Amino acid sequence: MNDAAPDTQHIDIRYVADLARIQLKEDECERLQGDLDRILGYIEQLNSLNLEGLEPMTHPRPRQNVLRADEIQACMDPDEVIENAPASHAGLIRVPPMMEG
Repeated sequence: MNDAAPDTQHIDIRYVADLARIQLKEDECERLQGDLDRILGYIEQLNSLNLEGLEPMTHPRPRQNVLRADEIQACMDPDEVIENAPASHAGLIRVPPMMEG
């Protein structure tokens, strides 16, 4: 892994817009450049923190498995399901078409 941090002192918004193939007006460039500079400043603050001894984490809160065990359970009778359907044909539930044509 490369420990060298990228240069976050200044990134030209016009360069980024060109890479993204986005055309920006002059007032948009000025506003977005200010936003980007503030974001990069915040990243610099984060980079200056002493994180020695802290374990990396994937989520800010402790996570636990929320999945239940996969157990066979009783289910509805297929005939009862068909009886409760608004429309059916040949033992299948009829649904309205999603696309025309």
